[in-house]
Amino acid sequence: MHVLIPVLHRPTHPTGVCRHAANLAQGLSERAEVSQVTLVTGNWQADYFETEFGLRSPKITVLRIAIANRAIARNRWYLLDLPRLANQLQADVVHLAFPIPLIRRWFNAPVVATIHDLYPYECPENFGFPKVLFNRWFLDWCVNRCDGLCCVSQGTLEGLKHYFPSIHQHKPTAVIYNCVDLSTIAPQIPCALPFGAETPFILCVAQHRKNKNLDLLIQSFANLLQDGSLSPATYLCLVGSAGPETETLLNLTISLGIRDQVVLLSGLQDGELRWLYEHCLLFAIASATEGFCLPLVEALSLGCRVVCSDIPIFREVGSSACHYFTLGDQAVPNLVGAIKSAIAQPQPDSTTIDSRFSKSYVTEQYLKFYRCVGVTT
Repeated sequence: MHVLIPVLHRPTHPTGVCRHAANLAQGLSERAEVSQVTLVTGNWQADYFETEFGLRSPKITVLRIAIANRAIARNRWYLLDLPRLANQLQADVVHLAFPIPLIRRWFNAPVVATIHDLYPYECPENFGFPKVLFNRWFLDWCVNRCDGLCCVSQGTLEGLKHYFPSIHQHKPTAVIYNCVDLSTIAPQIPCALPFGAETPFILCVAQHRKNKNLDLLIQSFANLLQDGSLSPATYLCLVGSAGPETETLLNLTISLGIRDQVVLLSGLQDGELRWLYEHCLLFAIASATEGFCLPLVEALSLGCRVVCSDIPIFREVGSSACHYFTLGDQAVPNLVGAIKSAIAQPQPDSTTIDSRFSKSYVTEQYLKFYRCVGVTT
């Protein structure tokens, strides 16, 4: 079986979508039923796919597409060139790493898509107006034309059913969690880290978007420094690409007088990210909504203390080891209390990977799903 995974994506540094595509390719390549996996990337992505994700299997090919990294060029390629490429390569299944526009009848093979979230409907402020209208259009287009849809969580599937009430009656849908596997990644201290290896820090991995509630984390961090709950030498390390909220977040750190103690990092290698997980005082995430939240599961798998907002998806993919706090009017004091409680607990002494997120289990679920849409394995 030949699986084609197009992942032409705007970011010039690895994102959760890129990691999903790479993990999918790696897992499939380890199965006897799969003879070839082709990852299709833009020229601006190929380097990090070839060097940072450890894709060493001879079954995996990273195919570079030489187009401009502009929305109109990427969408035109998906509409017109992807069907020709899939047919030319005689792919047995085309697995879209995220929703894109497509004309189904131009593909000879079944087309499935991973649905990570319903942000165009749930968090329109992440995109701004009128851009969000195009994001909704592309999501609707993809959902209604694919042969099958894989949701990364039960929460995402419920959201899909809410915004597309009859979709599960017309095509196969399934919950298949993201794979979490950092076991082969060697930790290394980030080159851009402005403090020493022994310095205490709180870690958050999240893009600078409204739904991530990074402002709550910054305010809580300032309160903890002010009341002496944290050492004055403690840093807050925010790892994630810049976005609509970046300027607001920077202004908030300045107004609170903690700009020098809030570190913004992006474009880290997996080894650098693993080092941060393994050395942080705790991992915190305050999101209002998520599709899956890979960083939360990664943090748990590496034995971090974890503080997170009490939302359904975090209850779904999290564990009893998480310190949950309630959002709302008292979100900041609630988060402060949860961090104090977490710090008072001993550091977890073991690393565990929930079997739901293991590479072998996730890959098996995808192969079963491919069979549901008519792929012979």
